[in-house]
Amino acid sequence: MSSNLSAVQQPGFGPDTLLFGIGNSGRQDDGLGWAFLDRVEQETNFPGRLEYRYQLQVEDAELVSRVEHVIFVDSYAGTLKGGFQFAPCNAEAGFEFTSHELSPGAVLYLCSDLYGHSPRADLLTIQGSCWDLRLGLSAVAVHNLDSAIKFFKDMQLQLTA
Repeated sequence: MSSNLSAVQQPGFGPDTLLFGIGNSGRQDDGLGWAFLDRVEQETNFPGRLEYRYQLQVEDAELVSRVEHVIFVDSYAGTLKGGFQFAPCNAEAGFEFTSHELSPGAVLYLCSDLYGHSPRADLLTIQGSCWDLRLGLSAVAVHNLDSAIKFFKDMQLQLTA
């Protein structure tokens, strides 16, 4: 799976598209999901809905059931070619339920199981490097965020051309 647009199915961005930014801006690069949404709001004409989450919850399945396309955006502690990855996200039937956190795949599974709806779903992960209890992104995270935003803007332009 690559950050190359031709390697993924091109999603449409309309009012029925939901962007979930997952993270915690008080833990440095863990805030990449939120920072991405902030930049999308400031720099693009994204027509869909933006949702900020510390973590995904069971209740998010109901929200996802009302859209045709969902993109989950989260930080990543490993290494990603180009600093980010955009890839399809699939429902995960074998997940562990806790009251605190669900994966994007688990939310998709619950959406399908409880509401009978399976929207197109993608996961955008952005590589970070610092996870301390402090505000602000590391230089590595800012660079990778810039790359992910450029990719997102280019994808939006291609879809509206």
